[in-house]
Amino acid sequence: MNFETYPFEKLNTLLETITPNSDYTPLSLTIGEPQFETPQFILDALNAHASLLNKYPKTAGEKVLKEGMRAYLKNRFGLCVENAQIIPTFGTREVLFNFPQFLLHDVEEPLMVFPNPFYQIYEGAAKACRAEVVYLDLNESNGFQPQVDESVLAEAHLVILNSPNNPTSSTMSMEQMKQWVELALKYEFVLLNDECYADLYLDAPVPSLLNAAVEAGNERFKNILVINSISKRSSAPGLRSGFIAGDAEILKEYMTYRTYVGCASPLPLQEAAAAAWADQAHVNSFRAKYRKNFEIAEEILGIPAPEATFYIWLKVEDEIDFTVKLYEEYNLKVIPGSFLGRNGEGKGYVRLALVYEAEKTREALERVAALRKQN
Repeated sequence: MNFETYPFEKLNTLLETITPNSDYTPLSLTIGEPQFETPQFILDALNAHASLLNKYPKTAGEKVLKEGMRAYLKNRFGLCVENAQIIPTFGTREVLFNFPQFLLHDVEEPLMVFPNPFYQIYEGAAKACRAEVVYLDLNESNGFQPQVDESVLAEAHLVILNSPNNPTSSTMSMEQMKQWVELALKYEFVLLNDECYADLYLDAPVPSLLNAAVEAGNERFKNILVINSISKRSSAPGLRSGFIAGDAEILKEYMTYRTYVGCASPLPLQEAAAAAWADQAHVNSFRAKYRKNFEIAEEILGIPAPEATFYIWLKVEDEIDFTVKLYEEYNLKVIPGSFLGRNGEGKGYVRLALVYEAEKTREALERVAALRKQN
């Protein structure tokens, strides 16, 4: 399989001959990995169940984990999801990669549709199942919102949305999501929303695609799926806890497929994740940290905060030149937008991940501002 080089590998290659300014402490705003301590109650649950390492975990997930996830969907989105409508996963990266292979295996000429720029696993999955790809280009002219081409959707088998979006931070409204649900029913394609940033809203809670399905009268979630992860909301990426939820008919067959994949989470991790999913209070403290970081960004860079995520999609004249100079002169790493897109999308932008405490975020953004003044 001819996989594209991952963005972080491209960045390493770009900067490998550059000597950074040693007058500055090294900083990186590249990876969307929260740099905050995992809450103590999650660690306590992990430690309390360490003895369970002597048992094999079920592929379907333990009852306590599914109950925690269902409680999350109820508490956060007001959704009453049945056991058959949710499957725990080993984070969301693995499900984003293997679900398209499961879904499209028997399709003679599969067609996938997803945003551009994008999380590169979408592209990797398309290559793995030999699917043709049609991009939903996100740019300034369309407000970074996916635009509908019904002639394409009529031929599509799987459409992946990502709202709130990585890397652009754009967020779809309930009405926009309802339109996509209606299109999925009209043209009989599977619609999946990657909702890993849904809890990182700064003001009003953002809806799930499952909410939009209910609003559209599709209460059984026909053709509709969402994925979510504990990594961002709970500052616990090492737990590798995610889920896929929605259409029970699709998930029944996917569950059979997963028994062969071998991605069952160890029992101590499931117990810790169950505690995290069931609790909403701790997420408020992380949202407050991200809100503060965006306030700092607005102060230093003059950029208004997005509705959700912890990313800034910063417009620059030349994203490659900006990235190199920022590293060389200020010892700060960012990701060029062109590494995250295809066909020119992402060009002229860099992505900044505001995943540190406020003091370190301020220091990093002051370096960005200093370079912008030079340009």
